[in-house]
Amino acid sequence: MTERGRSRVQERWAQLRFSVIGHLLAAPPEAGALRAALKQLAAREWRHPSTGEPVRFGVSTIERWFYIGRNERQDPVGVLRRKRREDAGQQASMTDEIRQTLRAQYQAHKSWSMRLHHDNLVALAETRSELRPVPSYATVRRFLMTHGLTKRCPMTTRQTAGALAAAAKLDAREVRSYEAEYVNGTWHWDCHSGSRKVLTPRGEWRTPILFGVLDDRSRLACHLQWYLSESAEVIAHGLSQAMQKRGMPRSAMSDNGAAMTATEITEGLARLGVVHQTTLPYSPYMNGKQEVLWGSVEGRLMAMLEGVNDLTLARLNEATQAWVDYDYNRKHHSEIDATPLARFLAGPTVTRPCPDAATLRLAFTRSEQRTLRRSDGTIVIEGRRFEVPNQYRHLTTLEVRFAAWDLALVHLVDPQTGTVLCRLFPQDKAANANGLRRSLQPVSVDPVAPPTRGIAPLLADMIERQAATGLPPAYLPKHEGDDA
Repeated sequence: MTERGRSRVQERWAQLRFSVIGHLLAAPPEAGALRAALKQLAAREWRHPSTGEPVRFGVSTIERWFYIGRNERQDPVGVLRRKRREDAGQQASMTDEIRQTLRAQYQAHKSWSMRLHHDNLVALAETRSELRPVPSYATVRRFLMTHGLTKRCPMTTRQTAGALAAAAKLDAREVRSYEAEYVNGTWHWDCHSGSRKVLTPRGEWRTPILFGVLDDRSRLACHLQWYLSESAEVIAHGLSQAMQKRGMPRSAMSDNGAAMTATEITEGLARLGVVHQTTLPYSPYMNGKQEVLWGSVEGRLMAMLEGVNDLTLARLNEATQAWVDYDYNRKHHSEIDATPLARFLAGPTVTRPCPDAATLRLAFTRSEQRTLRRSDGTIVIEGRRFEVPNQYRHLTTLEVRFAAWDLALVHLVDPQTGTVLCRLFPQDKAANANGLRRSLQPVSVDPVAPPTRGIAPLLADMIERQAATGLPPAYLPKHEGDDA
């Protein structure tokens, strides 16, 4: 029985005892009549507080309850509770050697069940006499429960630095629930592998990936969409739709997956003014609200699609949009005591307006530097050559912005201000073979002075310095007419 269960039993016993003697306390019998009243109570049957069976109590027992309750002025019911055993929680049958062995065994195997700990203690006692006699399983279980040595399933079987750090933090730090103060103050986004496979046009069965964005305060599902893979392109595509639907958030939280932390995503969120935070590796509890959403997806949405044998990605997305808009976002949420949609609209909010689709597309790109090829005025991006307009031919290093999944949209930007200067296009060698060439455009729009004639200033200075020495020329001049 748990501690809470034992407390309830003790409370019921106290109430039963008080009901037995209650009328004696309310109307004390006259002198000499107490014994007769106690005998009448002892002859009655009462309902046992645990089993519900009829039970009787002796005269001396009722008399003891009466005097205890009469002498207590503040809490006559509380004093009638069962007394706690003096050795409760001490496990007197367990020696110090057994306690230390169990603690060491738990530190080495936290995923073991309590029964397994007891069975291994029995096996150790066969070779170690100081562990005998072995306490019962109930005693070992009470010891482990009292000291918080409960079973802990590992978050991962991999013994990497990240997994060990996550386990150490979980052991050393408390876990507490939290909630953002404002709507769109914090978003959660993650990917979930579906429990059903979809049929592709190529006749293949593929496991779809659900990308979802959840507002922390309102629990509103800002956007849900199924894809056939998890990539940075998918994340950018899903986030852009969520922002266009619900506005711009102030911060976002995701895990440390390669797609979640791709350069295009981190730089894009920074350009849009969204603080991106990541959870600790192997710590899904830090993004628990998202995990609850996945439970609703599997428990309600996917359950209603069990009868669809030829489920396609398009059909799955169509059903998902209908479900999230008319079921999940409009269904009463017990944690917030409202529907997610109602709480999202009620605020308070820190929502910012969302830019247009072209701005979002340009935001989710990466910035990199490239060296300009002087020979043909091109740069290389992902193994492909892109032509740079000839007015930028004087630059040595160029800064470009592009997404690795979409090289059709590459821009040249100013490295100081981030302003987009122009769009770059791939080199078309077939078109260049026609021999037509553009005229060179001026590098600067400022007026250029005409070129000077004569000796260069540096050489003129050298000649003056040589003449100032007064020394003869360091060569023998030839007279005109001499043979060269």
